[in-house]
Amino acid sequence: MPAVVLIGAQWGDEGKGKATDLLAGRVDYVVKFNGGNNAGHTVVIGDKKFALHLLPSGILSPGVVPVIANGTVVDLEVLFSELEALTARGVDVSRLRISANAHVITQYHRTIDRVTERFLGKRQIGTTGRGIGPTYADKINRVGIRIQDLFDEGILRQKVEGALDQKNHLLLKVYNRRAIGADEVVQDLLQYVERLRPMVADTALELNTALDEGRTVLFEGGQATMLDVDHGTYPFVTSSNATSGGAATGSGVAPNRMERVIAVAKAYATRVGAGPFPTELFDASGEFLRSRGFEFGTTTGRPRRTGWFDAPIARYAQRINGVTDFVLTKLDVLTGLERIPVCVAYEIDGRRVDEVPVSQTDFHHAVPVYEEFPGWDEDITGARSFEDLPKAAQEYVLALEEMSRAPISVIGVGPARDGVIVRRDLLG
Repeated sequence: MPAVVLIGAQWGDEGKGKATDLLAGRVDYVVKFNGGNNAGHTVVIGDKKFALHLLPSGILSPGVVPVIANGTVVDLEVLFSELEALTARGVDVSRLRISANAHVITQYHRTIDRVTERFLGKRQIGTTGRGIGPTYADKINRVGIRIQDLFDEGILRQKVEGALDQKNHLLLKVYNRRAIGADEVVQDLLQYVERLRPMVADTALELNTALDEGRTVLFEGGQATMLDVDHGTYPFVTSSNATSGGAATGSGVAPNRMERVIAVAKAYATRVGAGPFPTELFDASGEFLRSRGFEFGTTTGRPRRTGWFDAPIARYAQRINGVTDFVLTKLDVLTGLERIPVCVAYEIDGRRVDEVPVSQTDFHHAVPVYEEFPGWDEDITGARSFEDLPKAAQEYVLALEEMSRAPISVIGVGPARDGVIVRRDLLG
């Protein structure tokens, strides 16, 4: 199994960190190929809980080489804060590799992100305010700062000054904010150079060489399919490609080397921030899912919006990503519900629509068409085989599998690291 891609099938927060951790002990590299510190992974190991924001989850697995690839954007303050926190807890972080081509989040990116979001008022997107979008915008506008630029102070200063020429006009004249000096930005970035130097590499070359040598590489996506900048609920999306195609452009590894695509989906649905969410709940059921599933953002702490499982979205994710396996998480959260609705289609302007509509206007007005399934009361957190599940839970999983059009190979039944049922080997 040369290369495996792991992505989210919904709006993020599906439990990709746990799925990555499940695989990490059997792979040689874990690669973060998109996003930055705007999404979090929570991994539970024994009685210890680790919340990661920028670092790949594989950093917690001995022997695995974690890689921050070229498709990511890196906040150096966050990077070293996370590394120091893990080191203090006894985690070996010396294997981390960072692409020389990854872009750097600067203080002016964070400032512009926050003031722009406030300026939008009612049209706010729900950004985390961590400078992710402005950094990607600079990348596309070819005025970005890359990791490799930090090792040449002359080039770094030239690029920072060029970027601030425009941005300070924006801050002063549009947002009524103070100008940012190039010196303070440059000095802020240079303080990390010596600590950063041993980690930086041509990661695309290293990953391709590893694959040539028969090693296994896992590509770990941040955010999820419905937040992809091209295929998600635009403009309420992230600023990078969170789908499987992003693994190739975000790492420098060709798509024909990626043989399996694993998508993670919750047994219900959540999202953070603004944007359409057809199955969103505003009643006691929504609060039940939020409290039972502890649906609060790992990175932001914001309460997540909750809703029932959306089968058209699962089919959409399967199609866009070429999903070969689904990992269904948090099935245990549904325990105690008498009936469990599942969205099987939408009603839009009086007509039934079985797939996610291409029109954003239609998706905003989509009303879910539900099919209900019987619930269960038995505690399933100790289940380790499919047969251990109550009959109603088995039927629920099988129904979702049929509607999603790809096998549900792993089922999460509890927060513990071993709280999973493996129906099919994800690397077999």
